[in-house]
Amino acid sequence: MAVAFDLDELVGRARDGQHRAIARLISLVEDANPRVADVARALTPFTGNARVIGLTGPPGVGKSTSTSALLTALRAAGKRVGVLAIDPSSPFTGGALLGDRIRMTEHATDPGVFIRSMATRGHLGGLSWATPQAVRVLDAAGFDVVLIETVGVGQSEVDVVKLADTTVVLLAPGMGDGIQAAKAGVLEIADVFVVNKADRPGADATVHDLKQMISLARREIRGPSWRQPIVRTVASTGEGADDLVRALAEHHEWLVTHAELPRRRAARARDEVAAIAMRRLRAELADLRHGDRLAGLADRVVARELDPFAAADALIEDLRR
Repeated sequence: MAVAFDLDELVGRARDGQHRAIARLISLVEDANPRVADVARALTPFTGNARVIGLTGPPGVGKSTSTSALLTALRAAGKRVGVLAIDPSSPFTGGALLGDRIRMTEHATDPGVFIRSMATRGHLGGLSWATPQAVRVLDAAGFDVVLIETVGVGQSEVDVVKLADTTVVLLAPGMGDGIQAAKAGVLEIADVFVVNKADRPGADATVHDLKQMISLARREIRGPSWRQPIVRTVASTGEGADDLVRALAEHHEWLVTHAELPRRRAARARDEVAAIAMRRLRAELADLRHGDRLAGLADRVVARELDPFAAADALIEDLRR
């Protein structure tokens, strides 16, 4: 049974910085509450101010530790920071394993920080399907920066680029030919590269390989473009975190100067609208699958009275009515 709540009062408390209200709003969107559209409607007028930064990279590069170090540096600069740490889903409960959050316990009592672990719940791409709505909650709640830490990704899990104003790709030396393994997807989305664990052997080679890759990629670009910086960090000690903050600020300035920020946010809105529409269409199609209409069309395809394309057209017409 759904629990009644006063949405305006809940949004008001979230905007006042009350973490319990923020957590409740994220839970509503994550659980696909029937009032999720009302939640988005109530939050939207207060959004558009937060800088959204995505951190991604292969497993084992130190994303959680790097996120924590970046969080410390941003707080030192006076920024309120919200963190969405996307964890793999438990195969038993479907919930997040909370591994990322454990590494950020030092920030747990800071009122200027909000950390939420979110389960992928089977969603591919390195994010949870509810991540866009959770970003909206944190943006409306007045956080200056929203950090999105993805699960460990490979070549094609690049959904974070659809959500972030700036995408940080982390690599580490000593992990084999990581650049070769990832260059077809993840490396192409980077606005800022981070070579973490830079105190280890092989860091110079990793930086050299990245520089070569960036130079080759720029030959294909015409017009003004952003040249991705390479930041060396040792996240476990905080070394390089301030350099990363500076690189992020420079990228944000570039986005604004070249009118790239509104373009990226418009693309984000298009993707979100399309995803919501597709989710609703799938729900309607699922209703038809449980009824007699689809079964009847399938029988006619088997009997060769209809081809499958004509049957699909008939099903779409039913959805439009």
